[in-house]
Amino acid sequence: MSVIYIILPLALILAAIALAAFIWAVKGGQFDDIDTPSIRMLHDDQQLSTPTKPESNQQDSQNPPQS
Repeated sequence: MSVIYIILPLALILAAIALAAFIWAVKGGQFDDIDTPSIRMLHDDQQLSTPTKPESNQQDSQNPPQS
């Protein structure tokens, strides 16, 4: 029965540490947005633009090398 005098305060201290860590994570923005990052990868391809070719490459493609 005397072990409860050690275990109970230890459990309360551990619970207080867990609660403080949770509050710290909430205030730090850890749980702000959980849906957008998983959807963002689906929309990245729409923002890409096609690269333009330099003029020298366009001239080379119009006049292929003769062997």
